[in-house]
Amino acid sequence: MNWCEACAIAFSFVAGNAFASDSIPASLTGAKGDPARGRAIVANRQVGLCLLCHSGPIPEERFQGNLAPDLTAVGARLSEGQIRQRIVDPTKVNPQSIMPAYYKSEGLVRVAPAYRGKTVLTAEQIEDIVAYLLTLK
Repeated sequence: MNWCEACAIAFSFVAGNAFASDSIPASLTGAKGDPARGRAIVANRQVGLCLLCHSGPIPEERFQGNLAPDLTAVGARLSEGQIRQRIVDPTKVNPQSIMPAYYKSEGLVRVAPAYRGKTVLTAEQIEDIVAYLLTLK
């Protein structure tokens, strides 16, 4: 456990919801994702935008981010359900997170009319990303 995760857990105790939203254990689709498609989404600057903030073991992509944790070995640090929760809605783990909720469509503000009621990524895309990140050990 790193310092940020310890702080998130401590905050959840103070807020009275310890571990309640740390993980989404079940697949959003009922099936495992495809790691190759997940890697493509993570690397794509038009779809996931992951490398805008994160860095990771994708050497062909230059100019990776340094605002968020490095994705290298994330599969060794977090469980499948914990990774899924952080992609679906990271504010459930860290209310101060600047990472967008990729699978949330309600309770958002300043959303363009064309995107209201829609998620940034589909359930299948989320599962593909989870499958890829789990390979990073």
